[in-house]
Amino acid sequence: MAGNIMELTSANFKATVDGQTPVLVDFWAPWCGPCKVIAPILDEVAKEFAGKAQVGKVNVDDHPDIASQFGVRGIPTLILFKAGQIKGQMVGVNPKSNIVSLLQKNI
Repeated sequence: MAGNIMELTSANFKATVDGQTPVLVDFWAPWCGPCKVIAPILDEVAKEFAGKAQVGKVNVDDHPDIASQFGVRGIPTLILFKAGQIKGQMVGVNPKSNIVSLLQKNI
């Protein structure tokens, strides 16, 4: 996992997404091909938005409780949280421009 992307678990998820800093959460799994396609895009986004927003990843195999809490049925699913509220959601591989646009609207 890239240095700018944090691993989210049942232990740190709520505290992370409840903060005032927007958090883009990538629900993924190691066996997921499209998840591997979007990973370098998220690395770039994490670097570009460092200090303004965070990017985190939830492995749905390790933390199915978090995925089911938010109705994640397909991966990759990106959900943007700010102060504990969902501000946007994308399913599948999205172009970087769409991800950047979602973040810019919420910082």
